[in-house]
Amino acid sequence: MYKLQDWAAVQKVYAQTHSKRMTAQILGMSRNTVRRLLEQTDTPVYSRTNYKSCTDSYREQIIEWRCKPYEYNGTRIFRELKKIGYTGSIGPVYRLLRRIDEDVGKISSKATVRVETPPGDQAQFDWSEYSMVIGGRERKVYCFSMVLAASRKKAVCFSLKVDAEAIYESIQELFEDLGGVTLELLIDNPKALVIENNPKSEDEIRYNPEALMLAKHLGTELNACPCYWPRKKGKVEAPFTYIEQQFVKGNSFATMEELNRRGKAFVNAWCDETHGTTRRVPNQHYLLEEKQTLQPLPKKRYRIKELQKRIVSSDSFVSINASKYSVPVKYVGKTLQFRIVYGFRIELYDGQGELVLKLEMADKKHSVTSDAEHYSEIAQPVSTSVPQIRRDFTETFPNGQKYLEAAGRKFAQPTHHARKIMLLLDLYDAGTLDRFICYSISQDKMDIRSFKGLLRDYNVGKLILPSGESGCATGTAATAGSAGSDDPALTRDCSYYETNAMKEASGGSPKE
Repeated sequence: MYKLQDWAAVQKVYAQTHSKRMTAQILGMSRNTVRRLLEQTDTPVYSRTNYKSCTDSYREQIIEWRCKPYEYNGTRIFRELKKIGYTGSIGPVYRLLRRIDEDVGKISSKATVRVETPPGDQAQFDWSEYSMVIGGRERKVYCFSMVLAASRKKAVCFSLKVDAEAIYESIQELFEDLGGVTLELLIDNPKALVIENNPKSEDEIRYNPEALMLAKHLGTELNACPCYWPRKKGKVEAPFTYIEQQFVKGNSFATMEELNRRGKAFVNAWCDETHGTTRRVPNQHYLLEEKQTLQPLPKKRYRIKELQKRIVSSDSFVSINASKYSVPVKYVGKTLQFRIVYGFRIELYDGQGELVLKLEMADKKHSVTSDAEHYSEIAQPVSTSVPQIRRDFTETFPNGQKYLEAAGRKFAQPTHHARKIMLLLDLYDAGTLDRFICYSISQDKMDIRSFKGLLRDYNVGKLILPSGESGCATGTAATAGSAGSDDPALTRDCSYYETNAMKEASGGSPKE
């Protein structure tokens, strides 16, 4: 069909030129086109050409199969048509079915009735898979999420695994994050939770026995949503896109524990914003109306596997999956129990089942993870390594290097006396000791006994420490007072030195 603009242009130009040839030249058309448009006196109207479809001869049969009592879907109708001689593709069948559905008034499959439940009745649980950068490399991570249906308060946790143990653990952790348990938990249909849920059968839903035990432990009731109907649990489905766009994308995390910490903080902050459907702030809604309706949490977690055992070595390590991890030294020689959660978190328990500590599993085998705090009860206050003593002594005291040089010319083991002086740091500040170090060098009293004698004489008033000595650094941060000073850092009972002197005379180590 010629365009309406072409027809109007030909009519207008020809009315002025009265020549088909000239009209064709002006408009850039052929004379035959101009002639045909001039012969068409009425305004052009679009009319669609109807082409014959390969489903036309099967239309009545398709309508019959689409309606009751058959109610076949498109794939089943296509298969039946092929049996009776249909040679076309499935596309024309679906196009005809859309027209049939409109004609017979079939309700759209997207139509949904929104369901709102009372506070404390329902929580919805599901998970989503993301690709994230953890510890400098890309890893597949699973985000478990739970939302309280009434207040829309949400909680999340992240895992490297999505097996039954991780699913059961996440349900319990998320209920703990939400502060209680609802009467019902709406779930999807993974094998860890549901064995069979056939929408075309009259039989009851078959739940996994372990899942039923978990529900009994928590005091809730499982409710599996219909298969292929995700809108049933739309309250927990919708947030996953937001989490991906606003939190996952563009972020990287050093460890899985950091991911969990930041993820929980992000979702909690999100719950302080007004919800688009309820027009209320989820955290406020939760505190005002839903928190008090939740059931109390059980005292212990439900586990489907027995805890494994390890004996703590003499150097306070346990070996798990070919890697070593330090524990507090009070457990040396004892048997600890452990389990691995979410594929990255190690939980250690004592013999009574009380949690000792949580730590993140090493990314590589044969690695050693140590925490200095675990050895604090037996750790030496000052290093016994000669090179380390020298480094610590010179870094702590401005006159330390001068002392080591002078003592090295007099003693076979100058670091022995230097270490003893450093042990006095629990009684004196570094500035005060540095002034006495300076004075001991000038008086050639650098051995520890003579050094403590100087301190004792000073505290009882027998010694007045000069303000500075030639060849020694002065003006340190802390200033020693004169004899009789009431500075508590310099005042010690005489029994302290007498006790130390007696111990040293008997060969024992002095009290430091």
